[in-house]
Amino acid sequence: MEKQNFKNHVRIVKGFHRLAVPLNLVILIGSLVNLFRSSEENLYSASLICAISFLLMLLAWYIRTFPLKAQDRAIRAEENFRHFILTGKVLPAGLRLSQIIALRFASDEEFPALAERALREKMGNKSIKKAIQQWREDNDRV
Repeated sequence: MEKQNFKNHVRIVKGFHRLAVPLNLVILIGSLVNLFRSSEENLYSASLICAISFLLMLLAWYIRTFPLKAQDRAIRAEENFRHFILTGKVLPAGLRLSQIIALRFASDEEFPALAERALREKMGNKSIKKAIQQWREDNDRV
């Protein structure tokens, strides 16, 4: 496996991102076309198909976002603990969650200084990741 860095750290789950999401979108568009082209006698069934396709899209969205929220909370706790171990202080209170998530890739040597810089300069997550000199891999996040 190639060593993780800024250019290759984004993870694409082929079954979800390249199959399930586009297929859900095709089903939704097809159900809407079916609904608008339906006659009065099959308007009810076309409406149900459309409602089911919306439900599938919602389910796909929540199936993806709920675990990410749990991972975000775990990352915040882990990085706060790591900062405490390295500095004896908790992470600065002004850091946004997206900044903390980006900081997880920083090595222990540059993590505290980069956290302070991210807060001071209001850096975005992409800027933080680009500023990292020694990349610390995170292969657990999906």
